[in-house]
Amino acid sequence: MTSYKLGGPAAWYVEISDEAHLSEVLGSLSDDVEVLILGRGTNLLVSDRGFPGLVLRLAGAFLAVTVDPDGLVHAGGAAPMPRVARTAADAGCCGLEFMVGIPGTVGGGVMMNAGGHGSDVAHRLVSAAIIDRSSGIRVERRVEDLDLSYRHSNLGSSDIVVSALFRTDPCGSSEAEERIREITRWRKEHQPGGTFNAGSVFKNPAGDAAGRLIDRAGLKGLRCGGVAVSEMHANFLVADEHATAQDVWNLIWSVRRRVAESEGVWLTPEIRFAGPFERSGDEDLGPGAEA
Repeated sequence: MTSYKLGGPAAWYVEISDEAHLSEVLGSLSDDVEVLILGRGTNLLVSDRGFPGLVLRLAGAFLAVTVDPDGLVHAGGAAPMPRVARTAADAGCCGLEFMVGIPGTVGGGVMMNAGGHGSDVAHRLVSAAIIDRSSGIRVERRVEDLDLSYRHSNLGSSDIVVSALFRTDPCGSSEAEERIREITRWRKEHQPGGTFNAGSVFKNPAGDAAGRLIDRAGLKGLRCGGVAVSEMHANFLVADEHATAQDVWNLIWSVRRRVAESEGVWLTPEIRFAGPFERSGDEDLGPGAEA
């Protein structure tokens, strides 16, 4: 269920069909049950030992995407962002084309202010509906309430994004579709498609690019077990059929340390981790190191 196709089992797994179902499930949980909200698993590394709690995945009604007459796009929290981009384009609405290059869900995109190709969620989001996992309370929060910045929001682990509203600009559908084709072509030419990876592993530091720093440190092709730094794009770690989640974990922190030694920059992982991993020692180095 992740793009790496790695990791052990969850203790429990449930797919949620609508908000009533979600309320029922949340109301049945005891406080000591750890919960992981799973989208499309494109930015997630799960331990080889699995996850000791409940994996909760939105489905059903949460997959819906519609466009109203005013050009506002209503998207469920589980809707894949590429489908949001294409639905808007088909309706003659521009501004969301960048989403075609983001393989995750709307919920995850809002949580981390996902972006690329000159835009991000913050530029187009109007509001998001959030359910607090602990209280079950549903609130509508406007974009200015979310403190969105580069790969950041003020949403926490107990917040579940169940839907979002995006604004667009009117345009011809051919204009939006051409922009989508451009982004798709760029990704095929510059990113290692058709491989087991989780997209960009590190956030870009201010005024620079993580991939450029990793490349300049001479780390393309660096391997740990069954995973290696991509030769095509150094901010991607590509796994083979023999890889383990621990291999990926070890390579992430090794790359971070080596870039710091070579370039004087501590990179911050963008990827999320679930379950227990064996520590190598590199995790304890530098500002923002894994706790």
